[in-house]
Amino acid sequence: MSRVWNFSAGPAALPEPVLRQAAEEMLDWHGAGMGVMEMSHRGKEFMSIAEAAEADLRELLAVPSNYRILFMQGGAIAENAIIPMNLLGDKRVADYVVTGSWSQKSQKEARRYCEVNIAASAEANGFRSVPPMAEWKLSADPAYVFTCTNETIGGVEYPFEPDLATIGRGEVPVVADVSSHILSRKVDISRYGLLFGGAQKNIGPAGLTIVIVRDDVLGRSIAHCPTAFDYKTVADNGSMYNTPPTYGIYIAGLVFQWLKRQGGVAAIEAQNIAKAELLYGYLDASDFYENRIDPACRSRMNVPFFLKDEALNEAFLAESKAAGLLQLKGHKSVGGMRASIYNAMPLAGVQALVDFMRDFAARRA
Repeated sequence: MSRVWNFSAGPAALPEPVLRQAAEEMLDWHGAGMGVMEMSHRGKEFMSIAEAAEADLRELLAVPSNYRILFMQGGAIAENAIIPMNLLGDKRVADYVVTGSWSQKSQKEARRYCEVNIAASAEANGFRSVPPMAEWKLSADPAYVFTCTNETIGGVEYPFEPDLATIGRGEVPVVADVSSHILSRKVDISRYGLLFGGAQKNIGPAGLTIVIVRDDVLGRSIAHCPTAFDYKTVADNGSMYNTPPTYGIYIAGLVFQWLKRQGGVAAIEAQNIAKAELLYGYLDASDFYENRIDPACRSRMNVPFFLKDEALNEAFLAESKAAGLLQLKGHKSVGGMRASIYNAMPLAGVQALVDFMRDFAARRA
């Protein structure tokens, strides 16, 4: 078997030790005589898996005791509807900070349920940076302020953690889509009312959604919010109101254990900094490739880049694939290339990419 370097933006690479353990336990989990996919979600075996996964995630992210961790379905796209249905209460306006494709989609979906105020937008500069908080213009009484703290498509990451108290609006909950950089860096959970993310980038397989929500934000759902999507119902039932994505939770739990063995979030963040510095350093020194994002707002997880001669794009993709470097084509909405270098991508994989890029440029310049 030959493993490739998988730079997919999601579903993305998983740590090889996690995949091997899952393979070993596929038919028989810890002597249960059955695999995790076959277990009752209310049985003691699976409940122990879910409880351990939640405890490990709480430890890794230092989640305060007044926050609930929910295991849900539907991905981040479904959360774009589930969030306004849960957080609006008796308010009619939600504020959105638009920094790229995903926050743009989020605010469009929210308009189905409420009025949307664009508190700030980076559209004027082509979504190449994050508007500083001093430029955010909140509405008079918003239910929440929505942010996407890492834009997977554009490769923009917040260089700060939103703190609405600094602009005199500390009472408004901040919501953050952290799908593509959760667990990649330290985060102050207490700055947010709610954080959410699809698992298929940095945590596990598609199908699982993580929601971390502060207790005082629960119980604000609108009347026609589906019961299975009501955060309070999900929290009150320990994420077991309906059958959760059990295998996704199991794999996520293995990833959390792997992260702890690496030294936790602080240690993996140091590795992520080294990987990003290697790739961006090469891009900045090259006259063959370019990254167009404000250096202060560059994502450590998703690195878009362009060949200055885009007529060479197809050759680059064909030759990189032949070299075992896969999923480097940029999103169709922006073009170019994109390397997603999540936690599971080792430094060796980024070095292999840089080596290929250097060789390709030497041969094609």
